Amino acid sequence: MLFTAAILIALAWVGIRFVPVPETLLRKPPESLELTDRTGQPLRETRVGKRFQREIPLTAVPEIFRQAMYAAEDKRFEKHGGVDWLATARSLASSARHMQFKSGASTISQQLVKIAVPRPRTLRTKVIEMATALRLEQLWTKDEILAAYLNRLDFGNLNFGIASAASYYFGKPPADLSIAESALLAGLPLNPSRLNPHSNPAGAKRRQTTVLRRMLEAGWITAEQHQQALEEPLRYRPPQRNFLAPHFVDLVLQDVADLSEKNTDGDNRTRMSGRVATTLDLELNRFIEQSLTERLAKLRDHNVHDGAVVVLDNRTREVLGLVGSGDYFAPGTGEVNGATVPRSAGSTLKPITYLLALERGDTPATVLPDIPTEFVTDTGPYNPTNYSRHCQGPVRFREALACSLNIPAVRLLQSLGGPLPLQRRLQSWGITTLWREPSEYGLGLTIGNSEVRLLELTNLFATLARNGEFAHVRILPQLEHTMHSIQRPPAPPVKPELFWLIADILSDNAARQPQFGGASPLRFDFPVACKTGTSTDFRDNWAVGYTPEFTVGVWVGNFDGSPMDDVSGVSGAGPLLNDVFNYMHRRFGTSWFPRPPGVVQSAIDPLTGHLVDASNQGATMEWHDAAQPPPTAAPSDYDSDSRVVLPSEYARWAASPENHLRGRISVKQDGSIHILSPAQGSTFVIDPDVPSTALIPLVATASGVVWESDTLKFREQDGKTYAIAADGEHRITARDSASGHTASTVVRVRSL
Repeated sequence: MLFTAAILIALAWVGIRFVPVPETLLRKPPESLELTDRTGQPLRETRVGKRFQREIPLTAVPEIFRQAMYAAEDKRFEKHGGVDWLATARSLASSARHMQFKSGASTISQQLVKIAVPRPRTLRTKVIEMATALRLEQLWTKDEILAAYLNRLDFGNLNFGIASAASYYFGKPPADLSIAESALLAGLPLNPSRLNPHSNPAGAKRRQTTVLRRMLEAGWITAEQHQQALEEPLRYRPPQRNFLAPHFVDLVLQDVADLSEKNTDGDNRTRMSGRVATTLDLELNRFIEQSLTERLAKLRDHNVHDGAVVVLDNRTREVLGLVGSGDYFAPGTGEVNGATVPRSAGSTLKPITYLLALERGDTPATVLPDIPTEFVTDTGPYNPTNYSRHCQGPVRFREALACSLNIPAVRLLQSLGGPLPLQRRLQSWGITTLWREPSEYGLGLTIGNSEVRLLELTNLFATLARNGEFAHVRILPQLEHTMHSIQRPPAPPVKPELFWLIADILSDNAARQPQFGGASPLRFDFPVACKTGTSTDFRDNWAVGYTPEFTVGVWVGNFDGSPMDDVSGVSGAGPLLNDVFNYMHRRFGTSWFPRPPGVVQSAIDPLTGHLVDASNQGATMEWHDAAQPPPTAAPSDYDSDSRVVLPSEYARWAASPENHLRGRISVKQDGSIHILSPAQGSTFVIDPDVPSTALIPLVATASGVVWESDTLKFREQDGKTYAIAADGEHRITARDSASGHTASTVVRVRSL
C-alpha cells in the first residue's frame, strides 16, 4: 500500500513537470509611466489600461513588509513547495462538513496563478491552480514568485503592485513604510473594495490589527513593536493623484506617444513605462507658477490674462522649468500651452540680424541712420516706425540694438540682402514656424511680423549663449524634443568674438537707458543679456535673457488674441523675467562670458563709428573684434567747423524738431543723390526656389535716375527698376540725369 502511494506520488511529481506555466506570468506585466522631476519628486502617473501599476525589484521591498504579507496571506510561504497541504486538508475537511466546496488555504504561489489566469471558483479550478503552483515552484525561486506576486496584487483604488499602493496611500516608496503601514497595506488585498481606507478606515484598521497580531504570533515583531504599530496614527494621502507641472508633463507624454509611434514594429509598440525622471526642477517650476500668477494679477486691469515661461540649461538644453499658462484648470484656455503656441515675435529676432551684420564685417560702432525711411519691397512701400514714434538720427549698432530701434534694424536687414539670410539662420537654429516664402515676410521679419514658439525662441537665445552651438531642447534627458523640424543646412561657424559682442550689447544697461530708463526690469545686479519684444497692437509681450548657464524666456498676452492695454515687453514680460533670473541667481549662481582675447576696445566717434584718438572731445570707447576694426576717421568726416558731416539723406530729419545734435552735425547740401537701396556692402543670396531673390530693388533720393553697372543688367517691372542678380561683387551707380551727380554702392551676390 505504501509502495503504491509512493509510486503515485512520484508519478504525480513527474507529471507536474508537464503542467504549463501561464503565459502571462512569463511576460513582464504592463507598467504605468510615473514621471518625476530631475530629483525624483513625482509629477504624474499614467494608467495602463484601467489600472496604475509599476514594477519594482524585491530588493526594494523591506523585510518587514514581506513578513506582513506572509502574516496576511501565507505564513508558511518559505517552507512549502507551492501548496500548503496542512491548510488544504483543513479546507477540504471544512468543505466536507458543510457539503459544499469552500475556497481557501491558497498559498501565495496559488494566488499568483489565480491573478495570472482568472477562472470560475470551482474544485477543478482549485486543482489546476495547485498543480500550476507546484510547477511554478519547480521553475522559480521563492524570491521570484514573491516579487511577481507583490507587483501584480490588487491593493484597491486601481493600484496594482506594492509600489503604486505605497505611493498612493502614504506618498512614499515601499522601503520607507513603517510596521503599521506595512500591515495596513498587506491586509488590503483580502477585499480591496470593502477595506478601502478612504471609505472604510475602521474596516481597514481592523484588518491591520489582525495582520499585526499574526506578525506578533509568528515572532516577526516584538510586543513593543506590536503595541507601537497599533497606536501609530495612519496618515493617508488625500484620495487624489499627483498632477504637477501639467503643461510640461503633457508635453512629455506627447513625446512619449510619438516615440511609441516611431518604434512601431507590426503590432508591437515600444512604450516608455516605469519610473522616469524628466529634466524639470519642480522647486523652480513652483516658483515660476507663483510668480506668473502674481504678475498676471497685477496686469489684469490692462487686459492681460495669459502668460508662459521657459527656463533652459544652456549646456544640456534641458528644460528646467516650463509653465504654459497662469492656471491650467481655468475654463476655456487654461490647458493651452503658451510655451508651444506660435505667437508674433515682436523685436526678439533683431539680435540675429545684428549678428549677421557683424559676421560680414560690421562692428558695434557701425552707424545706422535712424531716420524716417520708405523701403521699396515686392509688396509695395514699407514705412516702419520705432516703438517711441521718434527717430534718433545716426545711431551705433550698440544703441540701435540695445534700444530695439525698428528703422535701423529694417535698414540693416535690407543691406544683408533681405529676409532670406535671416530666415535661413533662424531655421538653422531651430525656429520651425518660418515655413513661408521669404518675400511674404519681407523686411519686417527682423521686427517681428513672423510667429515663433516661446520654447524655440528661448532655445534660439541659448544657442547665442553657446556661441552658435545648436541643439534641440530636452524634456527627458535621453530624448530630444523637436517640433515639426524644417530640414535646413547647419549654420556656418561663427567667431566666438561676435557672440561675446552681442551678449555685451544686450547686457548694456547704459546703452538701453534712453529707451527703457535706468531702473527697468531688465536691470540686474549681475550681468544678463536681455531682449524684449512687443507685437503689433500690443497682442504679444516677450522678454528673453541669458547668462552662460541659463536662458529664460517669457511671453505674456491673451490666448484669444485680444490686444493688451498699452503693455510693452519691458512692462509686461520684463518683471517676470526679472523674478525668475533673480531666483536662478540666488539658488544656483550665475557668471558671465569671459572676454575672448580677440576682442579689444578702441576710441571711436559715436556719430561716425570711425576710429579716433582717445583724447578727442566726445570720443567714446567701443569693443570690437581686433580682426575687423572700425574704419579710421577721415578729414571728409568733418566740415570746417569740426562738425560731423552726414549724408544728404539725413536732411529732412536734421531739419525736424527731433534733431538733438544741432551744432554737432551738418548735412551735405550739394544736391548730391543718395542710394537708398541697395545699401553699401549688402549681400544678396539667390535661392533658385524663390524667383524674387533674383531681383535687387533700386531706389535713390532723386527722381529721373539712370542706373549703371558694368556687371549687372537691369529690368523695369511694375514701374520700378531692378538689377538682375548674378554671382560676384558688383558696383552699381545711380546718375541724376538733371544735375549729373552720381552715387555708387558695392554689393555682393551669391547663390545657394
